[in-house]
Amino acid sequence: MFLTRMMMLVLVAAVALPGAAQAQLKASLGDWPAWMGPDRTGVSQETGLLKQWPKDGPKLLWEVKDIGEGYSTPSIAAGKIFLMSNRGLKDEFALALSIQDGRKIWERRIGKVGPNTSPAQYPGARSTPTVDGDALYVLGSDGDLACLTAATGAVRWTKNLRTNFDGKPGEWAYAESPLIDGDVLICTPGGDTATLVALNKTNGELLWKAAVPGKGVPGGSIPLKTNTAAYASAITATVGGVKQYIQSLTGGLVGVAAKDGKLLWRYDRLTGSTMCNTPLFHDDCVFLSALTPSGTAASALVQLSVTSEGITAKEIYHTRALATHHGGVVRVGDAVYGTNQTSLVCLDFKSGATKWQNRCVGKGSIAAADGRLYVRSENGPVALVEATPEAYKEISRFEQPDRSTKKAWPHPVIAGGRLYLRDQNVLLCYDVKEK
Repeated sequence: MFLTRMMMLVLVAAVALPGAAQAQLKASLGDWPAWMGPDRTGVSQETGLLKQWPKDGPKLLWEVKDIGEGYSTPSIAAGKIFLMSNRGLKDEFALALSIQDGRKIWERRIGKVGPNTSPAQYPGARSTPTVDGDALYVLGSDGDLACLTAATGAVRWTKNLRTNFDGKPGEWAYAESPLIDGDVLICTPGGDTATLVALNKTNGELLWKAAVPGKGVPGGSIPLKTNTAAYASAITATVGGVKQYIQSLTGGLVGVAAKDGKLLWRYDRLTGSTMCNTPLFHDDCVFLSALTPSGTAASALVQLSVTSEGITAKEIYHTRALATHHGGVVRVGDAVYGTNQTSLVCLDFKSGATKWQNRCVGKGSIAAADGRLYVRSENGPVALVEATPEAYKEISRFEQPDRSTKKAWPHPVIAGGRLYLRDQNVLLCYDVKEK
């Protein structure tokens, strides 16, 4: 009777939680079903993880070396690992693996690899698949958007962001991970007529197009427009009862109304050809960090508020102390953490004040879980760092085996007491659960 009553209390609590909290509850049960987790913050809700790693790193449970090339970060759900990969430039595909041993469950071709127009060539799969119930949503680097059956990889519907919406990707093709919000799929074709679009997630039918006005800005080897798709993924936010989608374009941050795609606000002090990082929303504020060769290398906090004229975006601070390229940022408590070109940096979220910086493992990507930061260098080392603004406190580190000759850009994933690291053709699974 006691156990039954406790189970009922847990179920009632889950129903009472708002959407984001319900997603976090799901993550605590072992799922990481989308880019940067269920709520796109890069913070896992799991507890009971190792407080310190052994000298050579946590226990390696398994490793697979034939998953194809690419920079796609995995997603984890329902006992499966989902990711995007490519073989050469003509074959980009979605892949499902077993979490038990990494064996392949299915593979489905999505399209070809999108073109890179910059002299710096980094072609390959980039997007993280999004799991929603029994459906899987994937975006190929050439703009091929597909809804698949998660269990088998069967195709339900397809679109192409270029041909269907006259999309304008950035210099290194498409890298966005699709956002599922209720019955709606949000993605960013880019361009004058369909900068962002909302689709019916069941059949792919167009619900609305958001046409964000563009203007010319400098950008790498080709001219850019503020409405060109960058490499970030959109998030959902509600301010003053107004629900919106926030996205980073080559010309900066924009917010569009969730009901019809109307442009609500824009912020254009962070611009350039490599706007990669997902915006971070908290307490009616949006934090964005960017490192671009042609725009502003900095981080900024923008406060959103509702006025009689609509939603206004007011800059709270703009700091060059942190300029994250593509490794993402996470917020733990009142602090934000991310890497610049050489160091791990901690900022106060509200003021932008630098709390500390340390070389750590250098430039890389980041995730957080159980009060600790998982910092993955693009060159191999992985560090476990205490998430505290008081001082830099490194706990452990290890060297990733079987390193690719290319940069390790996929983000670390913590799901079900395991740490997943993808490095081109290699996927490693570590046990980080405290015994």
